[in-house]
Amino acid sequence: MTAANTTYELDFERPIAQLEQQIRDIETHVDESGVNITAELRDLRKSHTAMLRKVYGGLSPWQVVQVARHPNRPQPIDYIDAFVKDFSELHGDRNFGDDAAIITGLGRIGRHKCMIVAHNKGKNTRQRIECNWGMAHPEGYRKALLKMKLAEKFGLPVVTLIDTAGAYPGIEAEDRGQAEAIAVNLREMSVLKTPIVSVVVGEGGSGGALGIAVADRVAMMQYAWYSVISPEGCASILWKEANPQTTEQSADSLKLTAADNLKFGVVDEIISEPLGGAHRKPKAATEQLEKWLVKTLRDLKRFKVDNLTNKRFERLRTMGDVAEG
Repeated sequence: MTAANTTYELDFERPIAQLEQQIRDIETHVDESGVNITAELRDLRKSHTAMLRKVYGGLSPWQVVQVARHPNRPQPIDYIDAFVKDFSELHGDRNFGDDAAIITGLGRIGRHKCMIVAHNKGKNTRQRIECNWGMAHPEGYRKALLKMKLAEKFGLPVVTLIDTAGAYPGIEAEDRGQAEAIAVNLREMSVLKTPIVSVVVGEGGSGGALGIAVADRVAMMQYAWYSVISPEGCASILWKEANPQTTEQSADSLKLTAADNLKFGVVDEIISEPLGGAHRKPKAATEQLEKWLVKTLRDLKRFKVDNLTNKRFERLRTMGDVAEG
């Protein structure tokens, strides 16, 4: 994984960052002077753990969104590099071009050969421009579907990793059929005759996320968000202005956290993150995700394909059912 940007801190993490700096200063002093201050360091580390538990045990929805956008948070490409063995990327949609905002390729997760489809935000300014900050054009969704169909042909499960603020809303994307491309993906994925597993690892924005998220099992990382619209987009529509107050109100109303999505049946499971979020311990977060994927792929392979698609269809049909008292 790439090196962390240690200078970046969220507003609500400032006291934690100050305590971490204090611990680093003492550790440096110990190394240089040889003075034994083990007890003081132990107390500071206990305070640090307690502070992390308190802060991350009570995050507001808007704070969850900020954590999901943290620049040090592992992206799908980091997970692919970490645990997808023999990954071989596949390019192009055989129609318009190759969209860098979506990565597709063959690889192995544990013992399972599979097709990987993932959003790609880029790690630096040049890459982010090339990837359009993870906001895919229609050719990206057509590329994803083409590779899923290839997986179906060879009986390989599909694993999708979602991290996007949404599909690109520009005029050129609309000209090339953005809405139609996403709609076709929803239709075709609902009847694809191979297991599909989807995980929202960071941002799950609107149709941009849903376009590769129709699956037999859908999970979210603990501090990811998944919603019909971003908090800023919702605030711009409802209050005609996205400012800190309206954005926070929108995040509260959208019920976008992993806990909310699990409660409403939108996702099936929450994958725990290390204390303080995946951006603090990327390796531990990676291990958690890999473990869940291996187990889920093993479970889904036990089903006959026809039973799997029938269950997937029923899952989609019953989603959003409500009962009025």
